[in-house]
Amino acid sequence: MLKRRFAPARFAVVALAVAGACSANDPINPTTPPATQAPARAALPRDLTAAERGVLGASNAFSFGLWKTINAAQKDSNVFVSPLSASLALGMTMNGAANQTYDEMRSALRFGDLSLGAIDTGYKSLIGLLTSLDSSTTMEIANSIFYRSGFPFNQPFLDDAGKYFDADVKSQNFADVAGTLSAVNGWANTKTHGKIPTVLQGVDPNDVMYLMNAIYFKGSWRTRFDPNDTHTAPFHPATGPDQTAALMHREGTTAYIETDTYQAVDLAYGDSSFTMTVLLPKPGNNVESVAASLTPESWQSLTKSFYPSRVNLFLPKVTMSWKRGLIDDMKALGMRAAFVPKGADFTRMSPAGKDLFISLLQQNTFVAIDEVGTEAAAVTIVGVTVTSLPQTFDMRVDRPFVFVIRERLSGTVLFMGKITRMPPA
Repeated sequence: MLKRRFAPARFAVVALAVAGACSANDPINPTTPPATQAPARAALPRDLTAAERGVLGASNAFSFGLWKTINAAQKDSNVFVSPLSASLALGMTMNGAANQTYDEMRSALRFGDLSLGAIDTGYKSLIGLLTSLDSSTTMEIANSIFYRSGFPFNQPFLDDAGKYFDADVKSQNFADVAGTLSAVNGWANTKTHGKIPTVLQGVDPNDVMYLMNAIYFKGSWRTRFDPNDTHTAPFHPATGPDQTAALMHREGTTAYIETDTYQAVDLAYGDSSFTMTVLLPKPGNNVESVAASLTPESWQSLTKSFYPSRVNLFLPKVTMSWKRGLIDDMKALGMRAAFVPKGADFTRMSPAGKDLFISLLQQNTFVAIDEVGTEAAAVTIVGVTVTSLPQTFDMRVDRPFVFVIRERLSGTVLFMGKITRMPPA
């Protein structure tokens, strides 16, 4: 019987997402944009396919669902998460799930009545679109699978990972702990351009697979901040005494919106395909209520409401790291069976799939915002065990705020963040 032949085992899913900014000292990215700057992109190069629209809608619905659970659990705390990275990692894993485990995963990922074939082809074509959209901005998505040599995995599952996620699928001697750590961490380090050099500290004897996703984004602001106009100023955190922050400054025409509860700007990178939206609560409103108000519907309404305005913008330089286990968040979204020993069903992944369950789901992230652009990184690990107007608007971001990095034309949300206090340098 399989239960007797194979010891309790685990597999882990590792998803890394990195957005990298060009350094202010990068000679190919001077502070002043070149006169030959490409015009702002006004539309996607092609219409989205039905599968892409379905996966995109699901990904964004999942993004705000995950955002809601994390923020509810981490009030008055900094947050920086890549829901897209988690969606890709779990989407690849879902191909190995069956029955209740599969149903709960697709529901938690908000796929509705999409077929698995549509989900897989949607992921594949959306990845292709995002990574080829803006030649002046680097957007890379990579996937891989390392599996324990000798453990039985279904070949169709491994083939689908290569076909739809372009995953590098490699057999690995997990008994060689040092070699396995070198292979897994080396892949992570390479695909994140050195931003996330380590994703595993050790290899459990019961580990049988690591599924990994990496996103790398590197872009510079379309209109950059002058480093000579960055000055030290107070930042008023959610709790505690004032802090010192380096506030960048620029004044000019920017996509802007103002409501009763917040001000928001949309800052473009490269040819403007990718942007960062910054939401600053108005006095009398706190960052938690603004963060909690973000839903797919409110977000769509917000992004459609931007209009060009003259904005006198002050934005803090930020560098921070963040880490969170996501099992409780995914349970809150309805994904439960996958975490239950002897209750999960990954038989589409392995003939021993009734003995596999997710024991670890974690994301590590990093973000840096400076005068030239934005740098961010995210690592998600899933472990499975067997057993413009003439008026000028002032926007001084010197108190807690929310920010979102997105692909503007398709609406794909890449990263979501909340700064409640300035993190240590």
